[in-house]
Amino acid sequence: MTNPWDDWDHVLKVDPDKDLRPGETFEDVCRTGTDAIEIGGTLDVTAEKMSRVVDAAAEYDVPLYQEPSNPGVVIDSPALDGYLIPTVFNAGGPFWITGAHKEWVRIDDLDWSRTHTEAYIVLNPDASVAQLTEADCDLTADDVGAYAKVAERMFGQEIVYVEYSGTFGDTEKVAAAGDALDDATLFYGGGIHDYESANEMAAHSDVIVVGDLLHDEGVDAVRETVKGAKDA
Repeated sequence: MTNPWDDWDHVLKVDPDKDLRPGETFEDVCRTGTDAIEIGGTLDVTAEKMSRVVDAAAEYDVPLYQEPSNPGVVIDSPALDGYLIPTVFNAGGPFWITGAHKEWVRIDDLDWSRTHTEAYIVLNPDASVAQLTEADCDLTADDVGAYAKVAERMFGQEIVYVEYSGTFGDTEKVAAAGDALDDATLFYGGGIHDYESANEMAAHSDVIVVGDLLHDEGVDAVRETVKGAKDA
C-alpha cells in the first residue's frame, strides 16, 4: 500500500491565523509548485479560520490536508484530502501523546480513511509547540533516532516529523532519524528560508515542510524552497 506522501518532496504549511503577504492570493500559494498544503497552527486557530483557508484553496489542484492543533478546530470539508494528526512523542505529559486524541475520536462519523497521524519529535525549546506540549528538547542524535524507531516499529507510524519550528535544525539529528527508519516517511520542518536551506535539509529527510516563510516573505521565496527540495 502506498501513501500520498511517498512521492512528496515539499509541503507548504499555511497558518490560518496569519495573513498572506499584501497582494498575494491563495491562487498564488497553490501555484508555488509545492506537493501539498497543510493547514494548521499552534495558537489562536479556530474552525472558522480553518474553513476560510480550505475554501480559498479548494478550487486549485493541490492536495489539502488539515493539521488540527486540537479537536475543536476540526472541520468537515469534501475539499480536504485528509487529516494529519500530530502526536508529540517527546511531550512532557500524556495529553499530547494520547489525551487529545481520545477527544478526537469522539467526533461523530470520523472519517478513518482520511485520518492519519504524524509522530512529532519537537526539538526547538523556544517554539510555541514545544512550550505548549512541554516537550523535552534536550535530546542527542541517538535519542532522536531511538524516538523515530519507537514511532515506526512500536507504534506503526507512517510519518515521523522532526520539528524545529522557527529555527534551522541540527542535520546530524535529522539524519539520525532518517537512518533509524525503514519504511516511514521522514518530514522535517523549521527554518527553511531559501534554496540552500531547503536543499541541505532535503538531503537528510524525505519531505521538507515550509511554513512561516509564506507569511513572512511570500510566494516567490516559497518557490525557491520547492526548487531546493526537488533538486536534492
